[in-house]
Amino acid sequence: MTDTTDDSASVEIARLRAEAAQAEAEAAEARAAAARAALEAALAGEAGGTPAGTTQGNATQDAVTEADAGPVATTQADTTPGNAPQADATQAAAAPADDTQADVTETAAPQAALSAHAAEIRDGYAAEGALLPVGVLLEDGAPVPDVRVGLPLATLNRHALVAGATGTGKTRTLQLMAEGLSAAGVPALVTDVKGDLTGLLQPGTGGEKLRERTDPLGQDWAGTGFPVELLRVGEGPGAVPVRTTVSDFGPLLLAKVLGLNDTQESALQLIVHWADTEGLALVDLGDLRSVVDHLTSDAGKEELRGIGGIATSTAGVILREVSALAAQGGEEFFGEPAFDTADLLRTAADGRGVLSVLRLPDLHQRPAMLSTFVMWLLADLFGSSPEVGDTDRPRLVFFFDEAHLLFADASKEFLSQVVRTVRLIRSKGIGIVFVTQSPTDVPEAVLAQLGGRVQHALRAHTPKDARALKEAVTTFPTSPYDLAEVLTSLGTGEAVVTVLAEDGAPTPVAVTRVLAPAAVMGPADDEAATAALAASPLAGRYAERVDPESATELLAARMEASARAAAAQAEAERLAEEQARIEAERQQADDERLEEMEKELEAARRREEREAERRARQRESVLTSMARTAGTSIIRSILGNRRR
Repeated sequence: MTDTTDDSASVEIARLRAEAAQAEAEAAEARAAAARAALEAALAGEAGGTPAGTTQGNATQDAVTEADAGPVATTQADTTPGNAPQADATQAAAAPADDTQADVTETAAPQAALSAHAAEIRDGYAAEGALLPVGVLLEDGAPVPDVRVGLPLATLNRHALVAGATGTGKTRTLQLMAEGLSAAGVPALVTDVKGDLTGLLQPGTGGEKLRERTDPLGQDWAGTGFPVELLRVGEGPGAVPVRTTVSDFGPLLLAKVLGLNDTQESALQLIVHWADTEGLALVDLGDLRSVVDHLTSDAGKEELRGIGGIATSTAGVILREVSALAAQGGEEFFGEPAFDTADLLRTAADGRGVLSVLRLPDLHQRPAMLSTFVMWLLADLFGSSPEVGDTDRPRLVFFFDEAHLLFADASKEFLSQVVRTVRLIRSKGIGIVFVTQSPTDVPEAVLAQLGGRVQHALRAHTPKDARALKEAVTTFPTSPYDLAEVLTSLGTGEAVVTVLAEDGAPTPVAVTRVLAPAAVMGPADDEAATAALAASPLAGRYAERVDPESATELLAARMEASARAAAAQAEAERLAEEQARIEAERQQADDERLEEMEKELEAARRREEREAERRARQRESVLTSMARTAGTSIIRSILGNRRR
């Protein structure tokens, strides 16, 4: 505690010494100017016939009085679009001189000198290029109109953070920054959580209360409407629907929406990869459900094993979560025609940037779905945008309200993707402004990528709040402020600001009163919103949902073709079996006929043999008979006479 007090005392002493040195220099300049003025007055008096001594005395006294009052404050040149306070040097130069005015003090009214701290802030936020106005310096509780605070457009692709407790003015700061970007010709995407940013399309209405705020800031306020495109995540009335396909959304973001663990997330990646390799377009949740159904069916189990051995139980969990998301209305976010993020990079006919106000309906009921969908928009922009490097102004600025919802329950791989996108997208000319309640809501790896900071008031009502306050203080550059005290005592519409200057160095920490937005600070009326939607060039392209041929139809056709092929195979097998049976029967019949013929032949052979035997016997009998007859005849011829 003692070290902190000593450091504060040293800083205060150094500041006072610097102020004293600057005051001495300014006093010397003032005395020299007074002497020149006295001389000019004396010469003028002598030429006009006025007694020289009288004129010189009066002029000298007036000049000395002016010098004692302090030198005229230097006014910072206006390089910013919008309604930033500025010194109207043109009007001062054009004002007619009063010939009857003799006193030098009447020709140049004295102004309060800037303190050393104010001069440091003025110089720290001076920019050669365009500046996005934020507000004016607060010193001892009073605004210093001549010291303006803003963000150089050239460094806005280094990203920024707008933080603060509820009700401290974050949304109005977001609106002011969006208006300034539009006026500078830079389009922006603004997430509208509460539905009160559609008023950007209507000019604001002035009043006594507003003048009480703007007049001390030196803000020349005038109500102004801006070119606005009304968008809505999913389908619904009053805005152009923003959809995408499941394939384009990707398994990593979808796993966060479904609440899958690391194992299930890996399984989902393999399933989507299989669908891609099979040429199955995943357009909506029905397509994803059809693919998972197929892979868990008897017909798809072999393919499921072929893509990495995903457990059937894991696939079942994914299927149940997809079905639950569809039952909760998740179908409205996915489908065709898919939104082309290049439509966010538009300017109006008058050269102002188009502000795309993206409605997030029922955010607190479906925070993971909606915040992750917004992250998809950013990732798609990153993938489709060309490299442009550092330019004098960004191509698009992305305002991410309620950013803490994006990081809630996020996996390491998801956070890694967010960090990679935030780090690399700056080379695409795209800036991101995270809007949340506390810097601690944003992971350190992401917070380290944010070059600008607009910190509204923080509360320290609980030990957790106190720790968050302490951590927030440590993220600011060294300054003469007691930031722990300042951050807890800021009023609504006040903030502590530090950004990256054009040379990449952080600007001095400045307690700032934020300027008033020029558009309606609330929802637009129904008539104005309806007119804006009717004039939208995007409504005709995205309003009507279409149902192209996708995984559901392709799988159904594939299953039908498989069924037809199976039926044809079965019929072919039946015909083959029938043919085989016929052939078998024919063969059997032939065999039987052959056997019968063989039998007949055998019988014929046997008959022939028997006939041959009979004929042989007959021949033998004949021969025997003939032999007997011949023998008898011979005997008779020999013995016949004797017998007789």
